[in-house]
Order: sequence, then C-alpha cells, then structure tokens
Amino acid sequence: MVEDICIIEEQRHVKRLGVKIRSLRSCIFSIPLLVLLLFYYIDSYVLTETWASTVGFLSETFITKNESQPWRLSDPYYVNYPQKYHFVKNEPEKCRKENTFVVLMVPVASGNTAARDAIRATWGTEKWVENKVVSMFFLLGLSSSEENTTVQKQLLEESARYHDILQCDFLDTYHNLTIKTMVMLEWLARYCQNASYAMKIDSDIFLNVNNLVKMLLSAPTENYMTGLVTRGGSVLRDPRSKWYLPKTVYAPALYPPYALGLGYVLSLDLPKKLVEAAKHVKAVYIEDVYLGMCMKHLGISMTFPSRNDLFHVFPVKYNPCRYSELIATTTRSLRDQVEFWKDLHKPQQPC
Repeated sequence: MVEDICIIEEQRHVKRLGVKIRSLRSCIFSIPLLVLLLFYYIDSYVLTETWASTVGFLSETFITKNESQPWRLSDPYYVNYPQKYHFVKNEPEKCRKENTFVVLMVPVASGNTAARDAIRATWGTEKWVENKVVSMFFLLGLSSSEENTTVQKQLLEESARYHDILQCDFLDTYHNLTIKTMVMLEWLARYCQNASYAMKIDSDIFLNVNNLVKMLLSAPTENYMTGLVTRGGSVLRDPRSKWYLPKTVYAPALYPPYALGLGYVLSLDLPKKLVEAAKHVKAVYIEDVYLGMCMKHLGISMTFPSRNDLFHVFPVKYNPCRYSELIATTTRSLRDQVEFWKDLHKPQQPC
C-alpha cells in the first residue's frame, strides 16, 4: 500500500516539476520526498482568491510565494517582507480623481463588515473639510477562515457599492500587520502621489476629522510623522506577552521613538522613503515599532503633536467639549463610536 502511494505521488509530480524521477528505491525515503515535493509545489504559486479559499487553513508562511531559506518556515518571528504582493481589489485612480488632501487608511479584517459600516456612517462620511478633500480606504488581506468564499463575495459587493476597498494577497493575521502596513505605504507611494498627507487609523477609533485637517493645514509637508509618539519604550522579553520579542530578533533593550499604531499621520513624501528603508531594516511583526526603526534608519525624527492630549490609546470618557478638542481616541465599542460621533455633530451642539 505504501509503495503504491509512493508510485502515484511520483507520477503526479513528474510532469509538474519537470523532474524525471526514475524510481523510489526505498519506502524509507518516500515520506521525506513527499514533504519536499509539497514544499516545492506550494512555493510555485502566487496566491489567488480561488487558491486562498481552497487552502485557507495553511500556515501564512505558505500562502504567498516564498523564496526564503527553509528555516524561516518554522520561525514564528519571521516577517515575509520585503516581498512582492499584489492587489486583488484596487482603486488606483481615486486619489487622483478626488484631488485628495489627506487620505485615511483603515486596516480592517476581511470579515469585519460591522466596523466598516460604522465608519461609513460616521467619520468616514466627512469628505470635504476646511475646503480640503478627505478620501478613505479600507485595507484588507485575505481571510483564512473556512468561510473565505462567502467573505470574498460580500467584499465584491461592498467594493462595487462603495469603491473604498483595497485588498492584497497576504494572509490577514495579527503577525502580518507589518506586511499590511508596508503594503499600505507601497500603495500610497504609487497611487496617492498627488495627496499631501495620509493617516493610518485603526477601525475601533473615534476620529475628529475636522481637527485632523486643521492640524495639517499648518503641518510640515516633508519628513513628517506624528501621533501618540512614545520614546524609550522597553522591549518586552516575557514570552507570555503579546508583544514579546527575543534578543535574537531585536537585540537592543529599548525601541527607537515611534507613533502608536492606533492612528498616526505622515506626509506623503515618506511612504517611498520608508519602503526603501525596509530593504535595509529587518522586519519585526510589531508594525508601529517597525516604522520607528525605519525612521531611525532614515535619520528622520518623529514629530510630537502640538498638544499631548490629541491622541489617546485608552478610551476617553465622552464629553462633547472634550471630544471636540481631540483628534483620535480608542472606543470601547462600535456603538460608542457611532453614538459619540452623532452626538458631537448634532445641530447647535454647545461645544
């Protein structure tokens, strides 16, 4: 039986691999050979939507074409970037046609329709502020769930209706957030060169677009990145931590200054520079830290906001006067996010 399996597998792969395998001399060698054939087969294809729905259960390391060394396949801290990724859903002309001033980039999971709808009903509706155009896009990877086909169908419908979906062919997981961020920068550098600024903002954030635009009207147009900037952040060495990094991955005890990932703003000369820097800085899976590392490589300092109460990593208790002054804060729920925005935009709101 085992010999029959060996022969069948040999015949199946001879034509595809272009390798003439004369025979399998011993079944002792058959299992390692089949494993190697599987690695080669997976490595030979770039992910498509059909492929993703078929093999969504596979490790993210196998999902995209990987020309790296075999040991990286089992390294949980290896980030597959730089690497060539492709957009399966794109809006390449929108920035140019809208004459965008600031573009909002919202990373979100493919299946998180509720978050996208909440944003479309609140701060995502603010397209014209202080005589400046604000454009918005949701940035997605590919779903790894068994419901991937259903999710993709829904995304196609969303895209046709709203034209705000950007989807790239990497597996959308927490450990691929750095890939997601760098793909975002690649997209900005290629398709939004006419805009002045971009803001990466998480989907669970309350955003005061009016205050954002007002800040940017007097902001630098080059080498500018700001947000909730932290200095002297300690590298966490406890393996139980969500943000653990071993010394073999990042040796220094402290991180360089970086803007927390809840929401940071950058001038649009930076995406191209950061993508270039990424060719020389080993990627780590903590995406905001990685941008700080790339900024350090470039010799560009982070810019601290004019006030230290504009960006909040912890939810701010709602008060219309308080929310009328900040730029971004996390919220406890999508319901809060929607209700706070609607209340703040009521006619004759005292603040």
